[in-house]
This record gives sequence, C-alpha cells and structure tokens, in this order.
Amino acid sequence: MTITEPLLSLDHVSREFSTRRGRITAVDDVSLAIGRGDILCLVGESGSGKTTVARMAAGLLEPTRGTVRFEGRDLHQTSKGEHKAYRRAVQLVHQDPYASLNPVRTIGDTLRAPVLHHKPVRGRREGTRRAAELLTLVDLTPPQNFLSKYPHQLSGGQRQRVAVARALALNPRLIIADEAVSMVDVSIRVSILNTMLKLRNELGVAFLFITHDLAVVKYFGWEGHVGVMYVGKLVEFGRTPQIIGRPLHPYAKALAAAIPEADPDLTRTKDKLQLRSLDIPNLTALPSGCVFHPRCPYVVPGLCDEVAPRLEDVGEGREVACHVVARERQALTPLSPSPGSTGEGGTEAA
Repeated sequence: MTITEPLLSLDHVSREFSTRRGRITAVDDVSLAIGRGDILCLVGESGSGKTTVARMAAGLLEPTRGTVRFEGRDLHQTSKGEHKAYRRAVQLVHQDPYASLNPVRTIGDTLRAPVLHHKPVRGRREGTRRAAELLTLVDLTPPQNFLSKYPHQLSGGQRQRVAVARALALNPRLIIADEAVSMVDVSIRVSILNTMLKLRNELGVAFLFITHDLAVVKYFGWEGHVGVMYVGKLVEFGRTPQIIGRPLHPYAKALAAAIPEADPDLTRTKDKLQLRSLDIPNLTALPSGCVFHPRCPYVVPGLCDEVAPRLEDVGEGREVACHVVARERQALTPLSPSPGSTGEGGTEAA
C-alpha cells in the first residue's frame, strides 16, 4: 500500500510473543499506511492480529521486526520531544467503555486530566471549558448534565462517546478505534459512527478502525480502504467499495457473504460461500503453505498446501495473497470450488 506522505506507516512489521508452547507470530510482515484524514479499516476474526497491529501503531508494542513511522520518522528512534508530539497526535479508543474510564473520576475530571497534564489550557476553569467543548463535539449535550457524573451513571453508548471525547482532548491527527462500537447496543451504534464521521469531516481526523464486522466497515469506511487479516497476515487490501462489492480472496468472500442485508429477497438469493471448516488454525501450529487452505473451498492441492502466497498487486490499487486468484488472472483455471470442499464438513460463512 502506498500513500503520498503518509501520516503513519507500518513497514513490514511482525510481532512475536513467547508462550509456554514456544514463540508465536501474532503479526507477520504487514505493511500499511494511513494518510491525513483517511479511514483505514482492518477486519478479520478474533485472533487475526488486528489489535496487535493497532497496539504497534499506537506505540504500545514495539515490533519484533519492521518499522513504525510517524511522519517519516521511526517511532522507536525519535527524541523525547518527538515522541511526546506523537503521543498527542495519535490517540486510542478502546473496545470496552465499561473498563476504559476510571470509575472514581467524574466525566469532567476524566476530560480535564489530559489537557491539564499536557498544558494546552491553564487552570481548572479553562480545563472545564475545554471538557464542555469536547462533550458538545460528541453530542453529549448540554455538557453541564454530564461533567459531574461518574461512568456508572451513564449508558454504554454515552460512556463510549466520553471515550471518544477524551481521545479528542489534545486535537489528535489520528484516532485508533479498536472495536469501538462492538459493545454498545445496535440502536446507538450508527449514532456513534456518525459522530466519528462528523469528526473526520469537520476536524480532518484520520481513523485506523479495527472491527470484525464488514457491515460496520460498509457504513463507516465506505470512502476509505480495507485490509483483511487472517491469523496475522494481510490477505487482501483495497478500497472499501472494492472489498465489499467484489472481494477476491476466499476469506474476504466469506466475510462479505456474512454481511446481513435489509432486503429479505436479497438475503435469500445471496451467494453463501461454503467453507471446508470453521476451525481457525492454532498460532503454535500453523498449516504449511497458505494458512487459509484448510478452510478454503478453492484449494489447489500441491500448491496452496505447500507454497505460501505473496501479497501481490492485482490492479486498481488492490493487493491479494492467493494462488487461486493469481491463476484466475492468468486465465489458467476458473475460480470454482475444489471437489469435495462442500461435503459433510462444509459450513456456511457466519
């Protein structure tokens, strides 16, 4: 992925962890870039490495290999002043609104703390004024009704809005939202997504948006890009309309097939991709070749199970890591399920 003058880039980053069963690779050779005001969504099942990528992008984890760059500078080779500027420019919104806020601090204290610590304002009165402005930005109005409340006195959606407001306290240029709407009611999920889109459009804030749900990506990231991850690897990358409308990698096809449709007729006629298995590989014993081949309905024996595919440019700004897609592009074979791939062990993508 190439973007002119990226705000943040991850260059061939990998991250390994030591466990009692040996070392595992949670992220394997991933390259991504986010431009100013862009939306980049990372999607995949649990265990795909999305959050590990987010933590490396946020500077909370150092990659085992590769480089994280902010405005062209290696994040882990910066001076103290440069790193402080980075910490102000990149903020994180956690998944759990119940755990991400200090229960013994009022909402006003929570929002005053970063601005008083980093001193963009002086004194408690200015801090309170800034806290009220932040609450207004995330549609918690009138702000005076929330400043003196504690987190347990708010709903889950209101708590998540406070978390977004806190992330905006230092005027960041990039917000990393890790499953930011997965724990709030569906009825208010769209409202929070609309608030974040408004912040992007009005303030020019870029988003690295982590989710397992392509339906959320379809709504929030339609004007941005999507990276599809599977057990630590980036298997497809492209603009959101491309990935949603015409996914190429079989795993991306399975995720797209699981998007719920409002039209029942469309739901009944929608193609349902049959996977060979629902089991995700164990990171301590990954399969040889393509890591998706034990589940892939298009597997080519002797190729997919032996040779790991490379992420390759397939045109129109898209990249795919799949032997079958490469063969189809070369017109060697049509993209059709392999014999026996939908037998008794076959399951629908869900």
